[in-house]
Amino acid sequence: QVQLVESGGGLAQAGGSLRLSCAASGRTFSSYDMGWFRQAPGKEREFVAAITWTGGRTLYADSVKDRFTISRDNAKNTVYLQMNSLKPEDTAVYYCAARPRSLVIITTPGSYDYWGQGTQVTVSS
Repeated sequence: QVQLVESGGGLAQAGGSLRLSCAASGRTFSSYDMGWFRQAPGKEREFVAAITWTGGRTLYADSVKDRFTISRDNAKNTVYLQMNSLKPEDTAVYYCAARPRSLVIITTPGSYDYWGQGTQVTVSS
């Protein structure tokens, strides 16, 4: 089992920044690829970013590329999502998720085994 707890959400103005954190506990964090997803009201959960277990490879949704950065600190069992140049359309509940490490980065929510409770991000125009 892996327990995930997100933090760092809140209210930001368009063009501003927020940094989300996801603290993991339980089984070996470094064995897991990690992802960030988001879900806006009335919409399906969508992929935002993912990082491999070593932190050596990352992948981003086109909508956040060049604005968001995913990173991880395996010594602290934490994954981060730095969000810059925020837009109102970034408003959503953000979730971190974990899945056993694999050779390719997976972007489908159903392929992730463990989820946090989510943190709300609201961007005002």
